[in-house]
Amino acid sequence: MQTLLPPKRILIIKLQHHGDVLLATPVADALKQAYPDCEIDMLVYAATADVISDNLQLRRIFCIDRQWKKQGAGRHLHHEYALFRNLRAQHYDWVINLSGQWRAALAAKLCGRRSAGIGLGNRNNALWRWAHSSLAAELGHEHHIVAHHLAALDPLALPAGIVPKVRMDIADAHRNSLRAKLAERGRRDEDYVLMHPGSRWFFKCWDNDKTAALLQKLLDHGENIVLTAAPDEREQAMLEEIAGRLKTSATAKVWLLSGCLNLRELAAAIDEAKLFIGVDSVPMHMAAALDKPQVALFGPSWVSRWRPYSDQATVIWAGDYGPLPHPDSINTDDPTRLLSAIPVEAVWQAVAQKLYPKAV
Repeated sequence: MQTLLPPKRILIIKLQHHGDVLLATPVADALKQAYPDCEIDMLVYAATADVISDNLQLRRIFCIDRQWKKQGAGRHLHHEYALFRNLRAQHYDWVINLSGQWRAALAAKLCGRRSAGIGLGNRNNALWRWAHSSLAAELGHEHHIVAHHLAALDPLALPAGIVPKVRMDIADAHRNSLRAKLAERGRRDEDYVLMHPGSRWFFKCWDNDKTAALLQKLLDHGENIVLTAAPDEREQAMLEEIAGRLKTSATAKVWLLSGCLNLRELAAAIDEAKLFIGVDSVPMHMAAALDKPQVALFGPSWVSRWRPYSDQATVIWAGDYGPLPHPDSINTDDPTRLLSAIPVEAVWQAVAQKLYPKAV
Protein backbone atom coordinates (compact mmCIF):
# COMPACT_ATOMS: atom_id res chain seq x y z
CA MET A 1 0.00 0.00 0.00
CA GLN A 2 1.35 3.45 -0.86
CA THR A 3 -0.06 6.88 -0.08
CA LEU A 4 -0.72 9.06 -3.12
CA LEU A 5 -0.29 12.33 -1.29
CA PRO A 6 2.19 13.22 1.48
CA PRO A 7 0.51 12.79 4.88
CA LYS A 8 -0.29 16.01 6.70
CA ARG A 9 -0.63 14.63 10.23
CA ILE A 10 0.50 11.39 11.87
CA LEU A 11 0.09 9.95 15.37
CA ILE A 12 2.66 7.57 16.87
CA ILE A 13 1.50 5.41 19.81
CA LYS A 14 4.03 4.02 22.29
CA LEU A 15 2.60 2.99 25.65
CA GLN A 16 5.57 1.55 27.52
CA HIS A 17 8.53 2.67 29.64
CA HIS A 18 10.77 5.74 29.23
CA GLY A 19 13.42 3.91 27.22
CA ASP A 20 10.85 2.38 24.89
CA VAL A 21 9.36 5.81 24.21
CA LEU A 22 12.77 7.32 23.49
CA LEU A 23 13.58 4.44 21.12
CA ALA A 24 10.38 5.21 19.19
CA THR A 25 11.65 8.68 18.22
CA PRO A 26 13.45 7.37 15.09
CA VAL A 27 9.98 6.74 13.66
CA ALA A 28 9.20 10.46 13.97
CA ASP A 29 12.66 11.31 12.64
CA ALA A 30 12.18 9.11 9.57
CA LEU A 31 8.77 10.64 8.89
CA LYS A 32 10.07 14.21 9.23
CA GLN A 33 12.95 13.45 6.87
CA ALA A 34 10.51 12.06 4.30
CA TYR A 35 7.75 14.64 4.89
CA PRO A 36 9.23 17.81 6.45
CA ASP A 37 5.85 19.57 6.54
CA CYS A 38 4.02 16.70 8.21
CA GLU A 39 2.85 17.25 11.78
CA ILE A 40 3.82 14.42 14.14
CA ASP A 41 2.09 13.73 17.46
CA MET A 42 2.75 11.00 20.03
CA LEU A 43 0.50 9.20 22.51
CA VAL A 44 2.39 7.94 25.57
CA TYR A 45 1.86 7.32 29.26
CA ALA A 46 1.99 10.56 31.22
CA ALA A 47 4.85 9.32 33.40
CA THR A 48 7.08 8.90 30.33
CA ALA A 49 6.33 12.17 28.53
CA ASP A 50 9.32 13.97 30.07
CA VAL A 51 11.74 12.05 27.87
CA ILE A 52 10.24 13.54 24.68
CA SER A 53 8.85 16.86 25.97
CA ASP A 54 11.59 18.94 24.30
CA ASN A 55 11.54 16.99 21.02
CA LEU A 56 11.38 19.60 18.28
CA GLN A 57 9.95 17.16 15.75
CA LEU A 58 6.76 16.63 17.73
CA ARG A 59 3.79 18.97 17.47
CA ARG A 60 1.84 17.59 20.44
CA ILE A 61 2.19 14.90 23.07
CA PHE A 62 -1.01 13.24 24.24
CA CYS A 63 -0.95 11.31 27.50
CA ILE A 64 -2.73 8.49 29.25
CA ASP A 65 -2.35 8.90 33.01
CA ARG A 66 -2.33 5.63 34.91
CA GLN A 67 -3.57 7.56 37.94
CA TRP A 68 -6.98 7.92 36.26
CA LYS A 69 -7.92 4.47 37.55
CA LYS A 70 -7.61 5.71 41.12
CA GLN A 71 -10.24 8.41 40.57
CA GLY A 72 -13.14 5.99 40.26
CA ALA A 73 -14.79 4.40 37.25
CA GLY A 74 -16.77 7.49 36.28
CA ARG A 75 -13.83 9.89 36.23
CA HIS A 76 -11.65 7.29 34.54
CA LEU A 77 -14.18 6.84 31.75
CA HIS A 78 -14.51 10.62 31.41
CA HIS A 79 -10.75 11.04 30.93
CA GLU A 80 -10.54 8.20 28.42
CA TYR A 81 -13.47 9.53 26.38
CA ALA A 82 -12.10 13.09 26.38
CA LEU A 83 -8.74 11.83 25.13
CA PHE A 84 -10.41 9.73 22.43
CA ARG A 85 -12.46 12.70 21.19
CA ASN A 86 -9.37 14.89 21.13
CA LEU A 87 -7.44 12.34 19.09
CA ARG A 88 -10.34 11.89 16.67
CA ALA A 89 -10.49 15.66 16.18
CA GLN A 90 -6.91 15.72 14.86
CA HIS A 91 -7.92 13.91 11.63
CA TYR A 92 -4.75 11.87 11.31
CA ASP A 93 -3.81 10.51 7.92
CA TRP A 94 -1.89 7.71 9.61
CA VAL A 95 -1.70 6.24 13.08
CA ILE A 96 1.49 4.26 13.72
CA ASN A 97 0.87 1.86 16.60
CA LEU A 98 4.07 0.56 18.22
CA SER A 99 2.28 -0.84 21.28
CA GLY A 100 0.59 -4.12 22.08
CA GLN A 101 -2.35 -2.92 24.17
CA TRP A 102 -5.89 -3.25 22.86
CA ARG A 103 -6.61 0.39 23.73
CA ALA A 104 -3.74 1.34 21.37
CA ALA A 105 -5.18 -0.85 18.63
CA LEU A 106 -8.61 0.73 19.07
CA ALA A 107 -7.09 4.23 18.83
CA ALA A 108 -5.20 3.16 15.71
CA LYS A 109 -8.40 1.92 14.10
CA LEU A 110 -10.68 4.82 14.98
CA CYS A 111 -8.42 7.90 15.08
CA GLY A 112 -6.85 7.89 11.62
CA ARG A 113 -7.65 7.27 7.98
CA ARG A 114 -5.07 4.48 7.92
CA SER A 115 -3.20 2.63 10.62
CA ALA A 116 0.02 0.63 10.70
CA GLY A 117 1.23 -1.68 13.42
CA ILE A 118 3.31 -4.74 14.19
CA GLY A 119 2.07 -8.32 14.01
CA LEU A 120 3.00 -9.25 17.56
CA GLY A 121 3.06 -12.95 18.35
CA ASN A 122 0.54 -12.64 21.17
CA ARG A 123 -1.77 -10.57 18.97
CA ASN A 124 -1.88 -12.86 15.94
CA ASN A 125 -5.64 -12.83 15.48
CA ALA A 126 -8.37 -11.39 13.31
CA LEU A 127 -9.28 -8.58 15.71
CA TRP A 128 -5.70 -7.24 15.76
CA ARG A 129 -5.59 -7.38 11.96
CA TRP A 130 -8.96 -5.59 11.77
CA ALA A 131 -7.57 -2.71 13.85
CA HIS A 132 -4.68 -2.02 11.45
CA SER A 133 -4.58 -1.26 7.74
CA SER A 134 -1.22 -3.03 7.59
CA LEU A 135 0.94 -5.06 9.93
CA ALA A 136 4.70 -5.50 9.77
CA ALA A 137 6.13 -8.87 10.69
CA GLU A 138 7.57 -9.02 14.20
CA LEU A 139 11.36 -9.06 14.00
CA GLY A 140 13.42 -11.46 16.09
CA HIS A 141 15.62 -10.49 19.01
CA GLU A 142 18.66 -10.34 16.74
CA HIS A 143 17.23 -7.07 15.37
CA HIS A 144 17.42 -3.80 17.29
CA ILE A 145 14.14 -2.49 18.66
CA VAL A 146 14.56 0.60 16.46
CA ALA A 147 14.49 -1.61 13.35
CA HIS A 148 11.45 -3.33 14.86
CA HIS A 149 9.70 0.05 15.15
CA LEU A 150 10.75 1.31 11.72
CA ALA A 151 9.32 -1.79 10.05
CA ALA A 152 5.85 -0.43 10.81
CA LEU A 153 6.53 2.38 8.31
CA ASP A 154 6.88 0.04 5.33
CA PRO A 155 3.41 0.81 3.89
CA LEU A 156 4.29 4.52 3.69
CA ALA A 157 7.06 3.66 1.18
CA LEU A 158 9.50 6.26 2.49
CA PRO A 159 12.28 7.40 0.12
CA ALA A 160 15.50 5.40 0.15
CA GLY A 161 18.55 6.78 1.94
CA ILE A 162 16.81 7.95 5.12
CA VAL A 163 18.91 7.27 8.23
CA PRO A 164 16.69 7.81 11.29
CA LYS A 165 18.17 8.73 14.66
CA VAL A 166 17.06 8.47 18.26
CA ARG A 167 16.41 12.05 19.36
CA MET A 168 16.76 13.69 22.74
CA ASP A 169 16.36 17.46 22.46
CA ILE A 170 17.10 19.63 25.50
CA ALA A 171 15.66 23.10 26.06
CA ASP A 172 17.99 25.83 27.29
CA ALA A 173 16.06 26.09 30.56
CA HIS A 174 17.07 22.54 31.49
CA ARG A 175 20.70 23.10 30.51
CA ASN A 176 20.76 26.20 32.70
CA SER A 177 19.13 24.48 35.68
CA LEU A 178 21.62 21.60 35.40
CA ARG A 179 24.57 24.01 35.39
CA ALA A 180 23.13 25.80 38.42
CA LYS A 181 22.86 22.54 40.36
CA LEU A 182 26.44 21.62 39.50
CA ALA A 183 27.62 25.10 40.49
CA GLU A 184 25.93 24.66 43.88
CA ARG A 185 28.17 21.63 44.36
CA GLY A 186 31.31 23.55 43.50
CA ARG A 187 31.72 22.85 39.81
CA ARG A 188 32.79 25.74 37.63
CA ASP A 189 33.89 24.93 34.09
CA GLU A 190 35.77 21.68 34.71
CA ASP A 191 35.09 18.82 32.33
CA TYR A 192 33.93 15.48 33.71
CA VAL A 193 33.03 11.85 33.08
CA LEU A 194 29.45 10.98 34.03
CA MET A 195 28.46 7.60 35.45
CA HIS A 196 24.92 6.47 36.16
CA PRO A 197 25.35 3.07 37.84
CA GLY A 198 21.72 2.38 38.74
CA SER A 199 18.64 0.95 37.09
CA ARG A 200 15.05 0.46 38.24
CA TRP A 201 15.91 -3.27 38.04
CA PHE A 202 18.93 -4.13 40.16
CA PHE A 203 19.70 -7.30 38.24
CA LYS A 204 21.04 -4.98 35.53
CA CYS A 205 23.54 -3.33 37.90
CA TRP A 206 27.26 -3.94 38.45
CA ASP A 207 28.72 -4.53 41.91
CA ASN A 208 29.29 -1.41 44.01
CA ASP A 209 32.89 -2.29 44.83
CA LYS A 210 33.75 -2.78 41.16
CA THR A 211 32.03 0.45 40.20
CA ALA A 212 34.04 2.28 42.88
CA ALA A 213 37.28 0.64 41.70
CA LEU A 214 36.63 1.83 38.14
CA LEU A 215 35.83 5.36 39.31
CA GLN A 216 38.96 5.42 41.46
CA LYS A 217 41.03 4.66 38.37
CA LEU A 218 39.43 7.66 36.69
CA LEU A 219 40.19 9.88 39.68
CA ASP A 220 43.78 8.63 39.79
CA HIS A 221 44.10 9.68 36.14
CA GLY A 222 42.93 13.19 37.02
CA GLU A 223 39.37 12.84 35.70
CA ASN A 224 36.51 14.67 37.40
CA ILE A 225 33.37 12.59 37.92
CA VAL A 226 29.66 13.34 38.05
CA LEU A 227 27.59 10.59 39.67
CA THR A 228 23.83 10.52 39.07
CA ALA A 229 20.94 8.46 40.42
CA ALA A 230 17.16 8.39 40.13
CA PRO A 231 14.99 9.55 43.07
CA ASP A 232 14.48 5.89 44.04
CA GLU A 233 15.82 5.39 47.58
CA ARG A 234 17.66 2.19 46.66
CA GLU A 235 19.50 3.88 43.81
CA GLN A 236 20.43 6.82 46.02
CA ALA A 237 21.75 4.45 48.68
CA MET A 238 23.80 2.69 46.00
CA LEU A 239 25.31 5.98 44.91
CA GLU A 240 26.14 7.02 48.47
CA GLU A 241 27.91 3.72 49.13
CA ILE A 242 29.93 3.99 45.91
CA ALA A 243 30.87 7.60 46.59
CA GLY A 244 31.90 6.71 50.14
CA ARG A 245 34.57 4.35 48.79
CA LEU A 246 36.27 7.01 46.66
CA LYS A 247 39.41 8.94 47.54
CA THR A 248 39.48 12.31 45.85
CA SER A 249 42.39 14.70 45.46
CA ALA A 250 43.01 18.35 44.76
CA THR A 251 43.18 17.60 41.04
CA ALA A 252 40.11 15.37 40.63
CA LYS A 253 36.63 16.00 42.02
CA VAL A 254 33.40 14.08 42.45
CA TRP A 255 30.01 15.79 42.20
CA LEU A 256 26.89 13.91 43.29
CA LEU A 257 23.56 14.58 41.61
CA SER A 258 21.44 12.01 43.39
CA GLY A 259 17.70 12.09 42.87
CA CYS A 260 17.66 15.81 42.10
CA LEU A 261 17.46 15.87 38.30
CA ASN A 262 14.52 15.47 35.97
CA LEU A 263 15.17 13.48 32.81
CA ARG A 264 15.91 16.52 30.67
CA GLU A 265 18.39 17.88 33.24
CA LEU A 266 20.00 14.45 33.30
CA ALA A 267 20.19 14.58 29.50
CA ALA A 268 21.93 17.96 29.77
CA ALA A 269 24.41 16.50 32.26
CA ILE A 270 25.15 13.60 29.91
CA ASP A 271 25.47 15.94 26.94
CA GLU A 272 28.08 18.06 28.72
CA ALA A 273 30.15 15.04 29.81
CA LYS A 274 33.21 13.88 27.89
CA LEU A 275 32.15 10.25 28.41
CA PHE A 276 29.10 8.40 29.74
CA ILE A 277 29.38 5.11 31.64
CA GLY A 278 26.29 3.16 32.63
CA VAL A 279 24.21 0.01 32.51
CA ASP A 280 21.20 -1.07 30.46
CA SER A 281 18.83 1.76 31.44
CA VAL A 282 17.18 4.94 30.17
CA PRO A 283 20.29 7.16 30.65
CA MET A 284 22.26 4.77 28.40
CA HIS A 285 19.72 5.32 25.62
CA MET A 286 19.77 9.05 26.27
CA ALA A 287 23.56 9.07 25.82
CA ALA A 288 23.11 7.25 22.51
CA ALA A 289 20.48 9.76 21.41
CA LEU A 290 22.92 12.57 22.21
CA ASP A 291 25.66 10.75 20.23
CA LYS A 292 27.85 10.77 23.34
CA PRO A 293 30.86 8.43 23.62
CA GLN A 294 29.85 5.77 26.11
CA VAL A 295 30.69 2.44 27.72
CA ALA A 296 27.59 0.38 28.49
CA LEU A 297 27.51 -2.72 30.71
CA PHE A 298 25.00 -5.44 29.86
CA GLY A 299 23.81 -8.57 31.61
CA PRO A 300 21.02 -11.02 30.73
CA SER A 301 19.17 -8.77 28.31
CA TRP A 302 18.71 -9.28 24.58
CA VAL A 303 21.83 -7.27 23.73
CA SER A 304 21.19 -7.09 19.97
CA ARG A 305 17.74 -5.64 20.61
CA TRP A 306 18.49 -3.24 23.47
CA ARG A 307 22.10 -2.13 22.96
CA PRO A 308 22.73 1.64 22.59
CA TYR A 309 21.67 2.75 19.11
CA SER A 310 24.92 4.55 18.42
CA ASP A 311 28.30 3.96 16.79
CA GLN A 312 29.83 5.84 19.73
CA ALA A 313 28.99 3.07 22.21
CA THR A 314 31.15 0.22 23.43
CA VAL A 315 29.13 -2.61 24.98
CA ILE A 316 30.58 -4.97 27.59
CA TRP A 317 28.45 -8.07 28.05
CA ALA A 318 28.64 -10.16 31.20
CA GLY A 319 27.99 -13.26 29.10
CA ASP A 320 31.52 -12.98 27.71
CA TYR A 321 32.90 -13.58 31.22
CA GLY A 322 30.56 -16.14 32.73
CA PRO A 323 27.19 -17.90 32.38
CA LEU A 324 23.97 -15.88 32.42
CA PRO A 325 20.34 -16.91 32.80
CA HIS A 326 18.12 -16.75 29.73
CA PRO A 327 16.62 -13.25 29.27
CA ASP A 328 13.07 -14.62 29.34
CA SER A 329 13.66 -16.34 32.70
CA ILE A 330 14.56 -13.23 34.71
CA ASN A 331 12.58 -12.31 37.80
CA THR A 332 12.78 -8.51 37.60
CA ASP A 333 12.04 -8.20 41.32
CA ASP A 334 15.13 -10.20 42.25
CA PRO A 335 17.84 -7.70 43.31
CA THR A 336 20.71 -10.11 42.59
CA ARG A 337 23.36 -8.32 40.54
CA LEU A 338 23.89 -10.32 37.34
CA LEU A 339 26.82 -8.32 35.94
CA SER A 340 29.24 -9.53 38.61
CA ALA A 341 31.34 -11.54 36.16
CA ILE A 342 32.47 -8.39 34.34
CA PRO A 343 36.02 -7.58 35.54
CA VAL A 344 37.07 -4.04 36.39
CA GLU A 345 40.01 -4.21 34.00
CA ALA A 346 37.80 -4.98 31.00
CA VAL A 347 35.68 -1.90 31.67
CA TRP A 348 38.73 0.23 32.34
CA GLN A 349 40.28 -0.76 29.01
CA ALA A 350 37.10 0.27 27.20
CA VAL A 351 36.98 3.57 29.12
CA ALA A 352 40.66 4.28 28.48
CA GLN A 353 40.15 3.59 24.76
CA LYS A 354 37.48 6.30 24.70
CA LEU A 355 39.40 8.85 26.78
CA TYR A 356 43.00 8.16 25.71
CA PRO A 357 42.83 6.44 22.29
CA LYS A 358 46.43 7.28 21.38
CA ALA A 359 47.78 5.79 24.61
CA VAL A 360 45.95 2.46 24.42
